[in-house]
Amino acid sequence: MAKTEPTVTPKLEDPKFGFNKYAERLNGRAAMIGFILALGIEYFTGQGVMSWLGLQ
Repeated sequence: MAKTEPTVTPKLEDPKFGFNKYAERLNGRAAMIGFILALGIEYFTGQGVMSWLGLQ
């Protein structure tokens, strides 16, 4: 018997959880915002983030 290839490729939904492009992009943006906020805290208070939080 000859095996035939499918003629139509199914359209699959992107996963909502796990490692996907949307989750990685969102995580990267959140990290950039957090880094800028940490720099802003250090600039305006004159203290590092750890001492500002009372951990040092």
